[in-house]
Amino acid sequence: MTASIQTGPRLLTRHPHLLANYARAEVNFVRGEGVYLFDESGNRYLDLVAGIAVCALGHAHPQITRAIADQAAKLVHVSNLYNHEPAGTLADRLAELTGFDAVFFCNSGAEANEAAIKLARKHAYRNGETKRTTILAAHGSFHGRTFGALAATDNPKYKEGFGPLPLGFAWTAFNDIDALDRAIDDTTACFLVEPVQGETGVMPATREFLQAARRICDERGALLIFDEVQCGMGRLGKLLASEFYGVRPDAVTLAKALANGLPMGALLIRGDAAAALRPGDHGTTFGGSPVPAAAALEHLRLRETLDLDRHVTRLGGLLGDELDAIAKTWPEVFGEPRGHGLMRGLPVREPYTATSFVARALDESLVINAAGRNTLRFIPALIISEAELHDAMTRLRRAIANVLA
Repeated sequence: MTASIQTGPRLLTRHPHLLANYARAEVNFVRGEGVYLFDESGNRYLDLVAGIAVCALGHAHPQITRAIADQAAKLVHVSNLYNHEPAGTLADRLAELTGFDAVFFCNSGAEANEAAIKLARKHAYRNGETKRTTILAAHGSFHGRTFGALAATDNPKYKEGFGPLPLGFAWTAFNDIDALDRAIDDTTACFLVEPVQGETGVMPATREFLQAARRICDERGALLIFDEVQCGMGRLGKLLASEFYGVRPDAVTLAKALANGLPMGALLIRGDAAAALRPGDHGTTFGGSPVPAAAALEHLRLRETLDLDRHVTRLGGLLGDELDAIAKTWPEVFGEPRGHGLMRGLPVREPYTATSFVARALDESLVINAAGRNTLRFIPALIISEAELHDAMTRLRRAIANVLA
């Protein structure tokens, strides 16, 4: 094994008072434009992370920036005890586009999943099924870092040292229909599942698994809830991942890309579950604040103007082809790529490490990241062009060659 195989990102230590809960790479970004980031020395980097699937329309999109500034000049915050805009219009627009009946706004994906957990239990409670309390999730899941979302997450490394966690959570094998059939019973409040597991290393569900989940939940009286925090908002080539899979859940959680960089999450609910949360059951101070809501509204408007779903489908196919070619060029280093649309993973074979390629890519002014046990994750801005994508893959190939040299 050569030393280069174990090379990791150089860490930034210049700000000693910034809590060291992240291993920050040795680069200080000060500006963004489209699919590019710029450091304090003016160096330009091609960004294939997009804030971890957040900046769907790229950095500093001029029309979203204008919407933010215009709204900030009118109204930044008002209590959710009153109707206010543009949150109401945004809820109506999301319902119109998705077919869901009710929308709850919060500030993050973890908060959206917390709301989904509370929704599932309250729904059963209001139906007189007080023993239906179990939140079933999938092995390999990641739902957030707050205590409820963390309890639903199936990854010991995120939980170590934080116990005891809330009770009432269980897990079933991902993409195993027989196991799911055994796991859901009259104590199951909901099955909470990511259509594509992002943090685990871009692990897509099969269409058959999600279709079976819909059927079994209907038969047993449990809610089906999709966590689309990372894979939603157009990343797979449809506004919702549920549309991509052709499966209608009872609720969907969104965040990350919703307001294109501003903190915003949402829980979308349909059917009788939409009446489960009533005044006083759940709330948030900042959820649905006017400024991120204005950004989200402009994001939705621009999606249609840009014909983004068609673009993501085409560019996602190109990205998949490029990664497949890389895997075939170096079969001893990479496994078969995974994913859909512009959410792709390239497994790295041991003894090589994904972090070594992340570090070398940064030397090529290319921003990528590692996810799961040993996977390179590619989640660029959805507006990336064909030329920019090919440029990124050229830089990636150079980085790979440097690691292997």
